[in-house]
Amino acid sequence: MPGRAFGGPGMAPTWSSSAKDVVSTALGSSRLWATVGYGILNEVFWPQTGQPQIRDLGFILAREGAWVELKRAQRYRIETPAPYIPLARLVHEGDDYRFTLEVCPDPLRDVLLLSWELEGDYAVYTLLAPHLGGTGEHNSARADRDLTAINGAACLCLRASDGFTRSSAGYVGASDGWQDFDKHGRMTWTFESADDGNVALMGELPGKSGVLALGFAALPEGALTLAASSLADGAGDARTRFVDGWKNWGDALRLPAPTAALGAEAQLSACVLKVHEDRTYPGAIVASLSTPWGNSSDSLGGYHLVWTRDCSESALALLAAGQCADAERVLEYLIATQLPDGHWTQNFYPDGRPFWAGVQLDETAFPILLAARLAEDAPPPVQGLERMVIEAATYVARVGPLSPQDRWEETAGANPFTLAVEVAALCAAAQWLKGKDRDYALALADCWNERIEDWCWVEDTPLARRVGVPGYYVRIQPPGGMGASTPVAIANRSGEMLGAGELVGLEFMYLPRLGLRHPNDPRILATLKVVDEVLLVDTPSGPLYHRYNDDGYGEHEDGSPFDGNGVGRAWPLLSGERGHLALLQGEDPLPYLERMLRCAGPGGLLPEQVWDAPPIPQRELSPGRPSGSAMPLVWAHAEFLKLLIARETGRPFERLRCVEERYRDDLPAAAWHWRTDAPFGCLPAGRALVVEGAIPFTLRYAFDGRDDAAERDASALGLGMWGVRLAAEELAGVHSVEFRRRVGDALEDNGWKVDIEGA
Repeated sequence: MPGRAFGGPGMAPTWSSSAKDVVSTALGSSRLWATVGYGILNEVFWPQTGQPQIRDLGFILAREGAWVELKRAQRYRIETPAPYIPLARLVHEGDDYRFTLEVCPDPLRDVLLLSWELEGDYAVYTLLAPHLGGTGEHNSARADRDLTAINGAACLCLRASDGFTRSSAGYVGASDGWQDFDKHGRMTWTFESADDGNVALMGELPGKSGVLALGFAALPEGALTLAASSLADGAGDARTRFVDGWKNWGDALRLPAPTAALGAEAQLSACVLKVHEDRTYPGAIVASLSTPWGNSSDSLGGYHLVWTRDCSESALALLAAGQCADAERVLEYLIATQLPDGHWTQNFYPDGRPFWAGVQLDETAFPILLAARLAEDAPPPVQGLERMVIEAATYVARVGPLSPQDRWEETAGANPFTLAVEVAALCAAAQWLKGKDRDYALALADCWNERIEDWCWVEDTPLARRVGVPGYYVRIQPPGGMGASTPVAIANRSGEMLGAGELVGLEFMYLPRLGLRHPNDPRILATLKVVDEVLLVDTPSGPLYHRYNDDGYGEHEDGSPFDGNGVGRAWPLLSGERGHLALLQGEDPLPYLERMLRCAGPGGLLPEQVWDAPPIPQRELSPGRPSGSAMPLVWAHAEFLKLLIARETGRPFERLRCVEERYRDDLPAAAWHWRTDAPFGCLPAGRALVVEGAIPFTLRYAFDGRDDAAERDASALGLGMWGVRLAAEELAGVHSVEFRRRVGDALEDNGWKVDIEGA
């Protein structure tokens, strides 16, 4: 056998396309997750959901004078025993062949079993592209009786039940098996090794049927032992254990089925959420077992990371579907990964290591909402819950109301979605708080709730006049914003700037969804008219929404992949948000569920975005169909499930009774809380003024511009904040308050003034 392959280190590596057909894992001790796309095996994750270890494993069928690569032929169908049992059976049918592949994770071992069968006069070849350690670089491959690869402490072994007739290792783009067939029309290379590069392995399979076992371990010997053990145990027994595990889990599902198709999608959505939970770190639910536009990059992160927002949304959906234990496990995981100051980093690996270090205040608030929703039925038996809630509420109170990033991870400022989640979380946290902490959390929630319009409502803008409404909620108001004209940097658009009043999104829909505004409030209805005018786009799947106008997160106009700039496309997730508002306004949200379903991929998985421009066949982009963004997106499946269940119950699942009751009558806040990053120049009559900060200070203040300034030391307000309260009675008849703060001997250079309305 020839020695080392030529052409190292190979071409620049990429991941598979994000267009997945099936995602799967076994409900046992196994720590392996499989994805299927284009009818073959794509990324396999081991030993946690945050670590992809291969790019793909596919098949070539060859006979004299002809060969076909199955993933390029794209003539296949997908079968599973039930929507909630992710045992994928892929049937490829050509003019003169039928190739069947079953993908079954072994519940007992870190092994994936691939049972195959061929009808037709062809020989079968398997192609394996290792990306061990989460990268296509620095992999080394060996081809012999088995196909093996290693990169540091990650190793794999692919063993065939009847062995390989021939095998070869090569460098991708130079000496790999596909290049061999492309150049020679048959397998001619049998290289023994390919070291330290982007490598690939090929094996010729004997006969017309067999089983492949792909095992993973920290050492080559361990990977071989696991693969061989799984083959010895038998694919049939593994299949039985796999199906039984999912059936036992699925027995607890409680899901409506207004139509057969929607009922099946509900079961599949619940399964998708469960598949994305880690086994090494139970409760960790990653955003997607895919990398957006993965076939154009070798990104280390992709979406196989934990965002506490997406994770909490998934837990809420599982809870709504009847899987209480799954939701409690997520809560336990979130308690474990909370940082010492009370927040969670922007996203992180399932083991808790940060990936991006940004701060989104909704991600600190969502775990509180999850805990409160669990507690509405029965106090969750979770240790450390009270401490987690107190620390999260303290962080929200100290850093809010303006968030360093919005939910799209782009812009700092005040936006209705994050504000709604913050207010609801502070209100919900009160049940775990005591004394001053409880009183302060509720008072702050009341103030922030009443001030949402101060921050996010604009009137008499060119857009308002064009649509014919008095005003609307903007997508975001940056820190220090002065209204509609404040410039906002548009992410992924090469530095483009727009005025805050020109940018709208669907964030405002969470105000009625969480019980902070009436769904038919004139401001809600006016903003709905604006977003329908600006963000709604017609597709063959139905009318769908963009995140916001001038969004840059999506393919370019020519369909080329997002590369840091692009054009944002329509998000099926947002149809679920729109459906929740329709439900609250007395409409049947069924059309919105059906739109989401029509956006699904061939296997029923919901994408992050769908293409909403003319078709580009050469890039496989069709209007209303999944784009190159993440698929599946667990957030979209969670939204689908929650809307389907809300349609039956008549209320959003995450709406908390304590929040709904507190804000049902639209009572004004007793006090307005002034802080440097959320100041105000006018206080409504009859309210107390609380000047607050994160450290002790002395307030020097005077009424109506008088020279006889008084001083008052700040006292502890609660949740780690300090402040001076000027009661409403003290302010009666006062026209204005001027003040400065002193910390130690240092007095603020600039003074502040608050006018009293109606005085």
